[in-house]
Amino acid sequence: MPPPNARIRTTTVGSYPVPDWLVALPSEQALLDATRVVISTQEEAGIDVVCDGELYRFDINHPETNGMIEYFVRPMAGVSQSVEFAELMKFRELPGMKFRTRPPGMVVGPLGSGSLDLPIACERARAMATHPFKFTLTGPHMLAKTLINRHYKDRRELALAIAAVLAEQVRHIEADIVQLDEANLPGHPEEWSWAAESINVVLDAVKTKAAVHLCFGNYGGQSIQKGSWKSLIDYLNALHVDHIIMECAHRPVEELEFFRELRPEIGFGLGVIDVKVTEIETPEAVARFIERAEKTLGPGRVKYVHPDCGFWMLKRSIADGKMRAIVRGRDLFEGRS
Repeated sequence: MPPPNARIRTTTVGSYPVPDWLVALPSEQALLDATRVVISTQEEAGIDVVCDGELYRFDINHPETNGMIEYFVRPMAGVSQSVEFAELMKFRELPGMKFRTRPPGMVVGPLGSGSLDLPIACERARAMATHPFKFTLTGPHMLAKTLINRHYKDRRELALAIAAVLAEQVRHIEADIVQLDEANLPGHPEEWSWAAESINVVLDAVKTKAAVHLCFGNYGGQSIQKGSWKSLIDYLNALHVDHIIMECAHRPVEELEFFRELRPEIGFGLGVIDVKVTEIETPEAVARFIERAEKTLGPGRVKYVHPDCGFWMLKRSIADGKMRAIVRGRDLFEGRS
């Protein structure tokens, strides 16, 4: 649990490295055991708000997005896996999709939940946690961008249809925080209006605290999207959200200035750990970064500290060390070292 006088809370973004033994011998019981390990590892490191590691979403055949896409859209009604060669070639020419070679599916009819069942995944993991628990899911903008659309008028309508499906799921989720992840929008800020419209449908269905995570992507230590946070301030201010979880450690430090324009009611989550490097940050470096952010944004503006993105591409020992650095850096900043 967080220290009783902690002002800034520590958390993770969602994913965790898949244990080798789970890949070698997967089973339902092994998955539950691995999830228990992930949660207890976060709690032992002192993380205040823990996640389930998203291990059950990983598909070794689609490592580019670590289950961020397939896990959500393939079970949906209205999504077909029959993609013709001509459609495949068109997909590979789409802007922002260079990190994938195939779409997760093609929308051929009205979308519905189908066999998607997020509440049970949340329930199983939350039962293992003794600290506050956060459940994560991919936002409708990114999901709409990856699908081939042969049913809805345009991507906006498709995103709203996806949002309706996700909202139906989220209404049944019991978690302290529900976080939606959008990793494609930072590279396409001109789409912010319909992206905000669709994600707010889902955020409005959250019964507890709603959060949104944005980053520029990570594959093999490389950013997938290019751009700047300055161009997304209008999007952030439009969100129906308790707080945002932002990639900051890997970004130019001058970009902190842009978040001065963030609505004061929205809590700011500061990425203090760069997941694109294998070096483990020192608590002193984390504390200094928090101090700089507070000087830039104002005292008390930082509500959460966390990694820039998920840990799934790192070795477990590195991810664990980085989590400890988050906690110790927060404690050092707040005078509890």
